[in-house]
Amino acid sequence: MNTPRPGALPLPGRGCRFCVYAPLARTVEAVILAAPVPDTAARNAPAPSSVPGSASLEAPSRTTAMTRLPDGHWTCDVPAIGPGARYRFRVDGGPALPDPASRHQPDGVHGDSLVQFPNRMQSDFSGRPLRELAIMELHVGTFTPEGTFDAVVPRLDALREVGITAVELMPVAQFPGARNWGYDGVFPYAAQNTYGGPDGLARLRDACHERDLALLLDVVFNHLGPEGNHLARFGPYFSDKYRTAWGPALNFDGAYSPGVRRYFLECARWWLEDMGLDGLRLDATASIFDQSAVHFL
Repeated sequence: MNTPRPGALPLPGRGCRFCVYAPLARTVEAVILAAPVPDTAARNAPAPSSVPGSASLEAPSRTTAMTRLPDGHWTCDVPAIGPGARYRFRVDGGPALPDPASRHQPDGVHGDSLVQFPNRMQSDFSGRPLRELAIMELHVGTFTPEGTFDAVVPRLDALREVGITAVELMPVAQFPGARNWGYDGVFPYAAQNTYGGPDGLARLRDACHERDLALLLDVVFNHLGPEGNHLARFGPYFSDKYRTAWGPALNFDGAYSPGVRRYFLECARWWLEDMGLDGLRLDATASIFDQSAVHFL
């Protein structure tokens, strides 16, 4: 079979296909929790106190063995679950960990991953030419007292009136705590739960597009933050050849790097194709180290 995209993706009908890159693992299991999250309030609950990397699965769960593909990815299909189901992965019998490609961490960086299918655009907005972009960089957590995606929406008209044509969000990839500059996120695919998660981001996207505003996103593809960073438990996502000013560099050119490159390329695809954002600003590209024949960028 072709390698699925990382994370949890819908199957025809009801069900999910799970995929994770763990090329050195002997076994990988998907741990599916029985109870889905019932409502938005629960999905945006504050992060519980827990030991980083621990698995405190209180709901009944079922475990499904995953199949190793030749390129080091592991995959399995789980029927009869859909958006709202919580899950984790267990590598070599260790603790059950959140999905590195989780699209939603409703309880923060140490909590369960939540199945989140793409939230498609509700408008026919097709972007704006680069020559028309007057970009405002915006920090969701401090732009309004509420510090959420939804709270930005009532202020979009004022931005448009002063000539802004594109809003660039500072990084919103899930980070520890409730407020943060965003440059030590640890789940590159997941929009911050305290800001409103992926559903809140989709509402902001639609509101921007209704006003003919482009919505851009700052992404960090050169390092991950320390707290809640579980990537190394899944495989050689980091390189010992280089080091950034903020921690270990990512493995874009060493052994097993094809899966790491794919992980971040699929992340860009998630934001642009699935979430319908209009462009990405890549942070600190000089710290994306890659001596491959074709550079990651």
